[in-house]
Amino acid sequence: MKKFIVFLLTLVISFSAQAQTKTGTIDSEFILSQMPELAKVQEDLKAYNKKLELELKEKLDTYQVKVKAYQEKEATFTDPMKKTKQDEIIKLENEITKFRQNGAQLVQIEENRLLQPLYQKIGKALEEVAKAEKYTQVFTITSSGLAYIDPNYDLTKKVATKLGISLETKN
Repeated sequence: MKKFIVFLLTLVISFSAQAQTKTGTIDSEFILSQMPELAKVQEDLKAYNKKLELELKEKLDTYQVKVKAYQEKEATFTDPMKKTKQDEIIKLENEITKFRQNGAQLVQIEENRLLQPLYQKIGKALEEVAKAEKYTQVFTITSSGLAYIDPNYDLTKKVATKLGISLETKN
């Protein structure tokens, strides 16, 4: 029985020695910042932001026109007409408030939608580099909080090169 346990233990140790993992790191945010496609994303995001600002301005202009019209003709309105006009103004106020609150979220959603293809491109290049060089694990530097990283295992430059990006400033 002891021989069997020793044999099993030896077998497990030999398998674990052969199954060494190769770990690397990548700074995908740095690669993203160097991608030429990012300029188009930023331009599109700026245009989207401007569109939202125009929508808000239209809502504010409509609101101001309705308030002014109400104030000018309030004396001629019957009580039910006053109530209807006040409800319209309150509804517009609520729409404007909601639009302002959701604006930042809408911009974030649009930014995520525009950046997704770039992250997918980085991910595909990373996968190709990792498979070619037999990495079993790759950690993202920007969100991992690692205290020490051996630069020999940083795949940022290789992935950027695979994407045709020249990295001058990354150590």
